[in-house]
Amino acid sequence: MRAQLSKALGGVRGMVEAAVPTIGFTATYVITDQVRTAVYAGIGAAVLLLLVRLAQRSNPQFVLNSLLGIAIAAFFAMRSGRAEDAFVPGILLNAAYGAGMLLSIVTRWPVVGFLIGTVTGDPTGWRSDPGILRLCSRLTWILLAPCVLRVAVQYPVYLAEGDQSGLLGVAKIAMGWPLQVAALATMVWVLARGRTPLEPRPGATA
Repeated sequence: MRAQLSKALGGVRGMVEAAVPTIGFTATYVITDQVRTAVYAGIGAAVLLLLVRLAQRSNPQFVLNSLLGIAIAAFFAMRSGRAEDAFVPGILLNAAYGAGMLLSIVTRWPVVGFLIGTVTGDPTGWRSDPGILRLCSRLTWILLAPCVLRVAVQYPVYLAEGDQSGLLGVAKIAMGWPLQVAALATMVWVLARGRTPLEPRPGATA
């Protein structure tokens, strides 16, 4: 199950590739205070990573996701003329993710179960095992925690008076992939505490 989860989340490389363009965008903006320059830096990093992926003929999903995120952030900032608004999409996205994952836990259809199911080829088979269902709920709580922390920290900063773009930039970098890696490491630790096999059901396709 640990291998299935790592594959579903893109592994360490996928997480890094998803973060690097955003880090490039945010760090450049903090230094230059220029949204356009920051967009170029983020896009440049994404394009470089994309070229590496294409050269290796591997999946560019996480790079493309980051490129889309940078484009949306730039749109918000340029439309309003306020640098802080570049961080609004990230705050809203984390709030939506958090609400969605919480709902999935409450309804006993935890998100992590579907992540595992998409890899095994049986999207709902994991629900037939009460132990796996409980485990997926615990793992979803762990995956939910970074979203809650980001909103809890960044939204009050966004609402504060004055130009908070620098502080928001630092918070975005510090609470981006480091929190995600910490969450993944915690999930792996939880999985390592016991034997958690997850085999595809008969007839399911890999």
